Amino acid sequence: MNNRTTDAASLKQRIIELRRELKKHNYFYYVLDRPIISDAEYDAMLRELERLETELGEPVPEDSPTRTVGAPPSTAFRPREHGVPMLSLANAFDDEEVYQFDRRVREVLGEENTVVDYLIEPKIDGLAINLRYEAGELVFAATRGDGHTGEDVTDNVRTIEDIPWLLEQQGLPEVLEVRGEVYMSKAAFAELNRKQQLLGERPFANPRNAAAGSLRQLDPKVTASRRLNFFAYGAGLGMELLADRQSTLLQKLRALGFPVQSCEKACDVAGLLSSYQRWQKKRPDMDYEIDGLVYKVDAFAYQERLGSLSRSPRWAIAHKFPAEEVPTKIRDIIWQVGRTGVITPVAVLEPVQVGGATVSRATLHNPSEMQRKGIRIGSRVLVRRAGDVIPEVIRAIDKGTGRTPAIPDACPVCGAAVIREPDEVAIRCSAGLSCPAQLKQSLEHFVSRSAMDLEGFGEKLVARLVDEGLVKSVADLYALDFERLRSWEGMGEKKLANLRMALERSRHPALHRFIYALGIRHVGEVTARMLAERFGSLEALMAADRDSLISIEGVGPEVAESIRHFFSEPHNRETIDSLLERGVLPQAGEAGVAASPKQAPLAGKTVVLTGTLEHFTREQAKERLRRLGAKVSSSVSTKSDWVIAGAKAGSKLEKAKALGIPVADESQLIEWLREAGLE
Repeated sequence: MNNRTTDAASLKQRIIELRRELKKHNYFYYVLDRPIISDAEYDAMLRELERLETELGEPVPEDSPTRTVGAPPSTAFRPREHGVPMLSLANAFDDEEVYQFDRRVREVLGEENTVVDYLIEPKIDGLAINLRYEAGELVFAATRGDGHTGEDVTDNVRTIEDIPWLLEQQGLPEVLEVRGEVYMSKAAFAELNRKQQLLGERPFANPRNAAAGSLRQLDPKVTASRRLNFFAYGAGLGMELLADRQSTLLQKLRALGFPVQSCEKACDVAGLLSSYQRWQKKRPDMDYEIDGLVYKVDAFAYQERLGSLSRSPRWAIAHKFPAEEVPTKIRDIIWQVGRTGVITPVAVLEPVQVGGATVSRATLHNPSEMQRKGIRIGSRVLVRRAGDVIPEVIRAIDKGTGRTPAIPDACPVCGAAVIREPDEVAIRCSAGLSCPAQLKQSLEHFVSRSAMDLEGFGEKLVARLVDEGLVKSVADLYALDFERLRSWEGMGEKKLANLRMALERSRHPALHRFIYALGIRHVGEVTARMLAERFGSLEALMAADRDSLISIEGVGPEVAESIRHFFSEPHNRETIDSLLERGVLPQAGEAGVAASPKQAPLAGKTVVLTGTLEHFTREQAKERLRRLGAKVSSSVSTKSDWVIAGAKAGSKLEKAKALGIPVADESQLIEWLREAGLE
C-alpha cells in the first residue's frame, strides 16, 4: 500500500469520526438541550470536517453535518414542517473572517465599488422558533429541528406573553411564518436556578439551556411558570409580501405586535466592526444574554442573488463574541470520575458570575494540563464558560503558595488502581462498572433514549438506586425490589407501574441499541449500528477478532481494541450474562435481520405511525414494524399501505381516511407481532 492510499484511508477515517461526533453533539444540543462541549469546540470540529471533505474531493453525503442543520426533532412532540427551511448561520470569530464575508458578498453582487447596506442585529442566545399564522391566526409554533421539520410546541408558546395569538392588521399574507428567538432574561434565569436549588434539583448551566428546556416541557404550566420572552427577527412564507428589505421587515413585525431588538446599519466592514465593539461593551449590562452580532445584507433582492449553501445563507454571518473571562481563586482541587473511568481534576472555586451564571467549579481537563498551567490550590486564575457553556480554567494569574495535588494512584471513589494507557494524557479507574461513580453514569447512559429507552429512570432515581445498594450493575435493573421502592416517598403505584412497564418494554431491544447501551469506549450510535449490521448477533460480536472488526468501515485499530478489551473483561461478561439470564434478549431488529417473509405480515408495506401508543414508545414501535418487514414513513401519501393510530391522532389520521388508506390500532400491531413470534 503506497503512502497516498494510506493518507486517503486516514483522511476518510477522520472524516467518519468527525461526522459521528458532530451528529452526537447536534443531538445533545438541539434535542436534549444539554450540550456537552462548547460552541468553540463544535465550530472547530465542523471547520475541520469542511476542510477534510474538500481535501478528499469526493461527493459529500446529504446527511453530513456540513450540509445539515440541527438534529431530527424529538419523537416526544408532533413534527411540523416549515414552509421555508430554517437555516443556520455561518460564524466569524475574528475581523479577517468578516472581511472575507464582505468580499464574497461584493464579488457575487458585482458591487465592489458601490454601497452594500448591512443590517446589524444582536445575536440572542436562545431557541429559534417558527410561528405559522393563517388568516392572521397562530395555528402552530415549531422548533428549528433539522431545519425542515421541527417539534410542535404550540401550547407552550401560547404561554409567552410577547407572542400574539392573532394579527389584526389588514392586508396580511394568507400564510405568514414569523421567525424569532425564545429566550430567558438574566433575572428570570437567576430566579429559576434559585428554585431549582431549593427543590434539590440540578441548576441550569445557562439561560439558553433553561429557555430550551422550558419550551420543550410536556406540561405547558411548567413553561408558563418560567417567564420566557421572545424577539422576532425574520419571516419565512409570506415574507416577500411584507417587505423588500430586512430593516423594513422588522418595522412591519413591530407594527404587528412582535417585540423586535434595536438594530444598527452599516455600509462597510469598518462600520460592522465599530458596531461590534460597541455591543461587546454593552453586553454585560443587558437584561438578556447575547453571544455576538448578526450581519445581514439588507435588500432581499441582493439576498436572493447571493443564495444559500445547504446549511446557511451566503447573505448573513454571525460574528461571535469571545467567551467572558473572569478572575477568581481556587479553594480546592478534587478528582472526578466519569462514565468511562477517566479521572479528571476539577477546581473548586470561590463562586463568581461568568456569562450570566454562577460558577463554583471548573474543569482542569487532565493532570498534564493542570501541571502545564501551574495550577495550585490557592492560585488566582482566569475562568471562562467555554462557548458560554462549560466552565474551564484558562490560566493562572498568580500561582500562589498552595500545593499542586498529587496525581492519585487509586480511584477517589472506589479505591481501585489507577491506570494510564500509553500515548494518553488521561488517567482511568481500573474497576470498570464495579466503581460506583462509573456505575451511576453508566446507568444513566444505559437507560437513555438512544440506548435502552427506560422512561422514568432519571438521574435522581438512578443515583438513589445505587446509593441504597439496590443496583450494583445494569443487570440489577431487571431484578428490582419493587417492595422496597414502594416505601420511598413519591413512589406511588402509578409510578411503580410505569417503571415496571418501561423495563418490560425494553427486554427485546434492537441489537444496535443494546450494543450502544453497554457504553463501550469509542462506540457511539453509528458504530453500534454498523457492528449490529456486520455481525447480526451479540454472540458473534463478542467472539469477533481484531481483523474482522477492523474490516468494518469506521472501525479503526483503537476502536477495535476497545471493543475486544470490553468483551474480554470478566466483569463485563458477567454483567451481560446476568442481563441475558434476566430476559434481556437483544434482537437483530432494524439493524440486522427482519422477520422472514412468511412471518412478516407487513413485508414490503409502507406504514405511518401517528398519535400516542400505550405499550410502545415511538422508537420501539418503529423497530418492531421494521422487524415485521415494513418501511416506516413519517408522512401519509398515496404510497402509504397502513396507518397505525394511537391516542390523540391528528391530521395524519384524517388524511389517511380521506385517501382511503387502511387504519389499524395498537392492538392490531401487537397481534401482528404475536403472529410473527416477535412479541
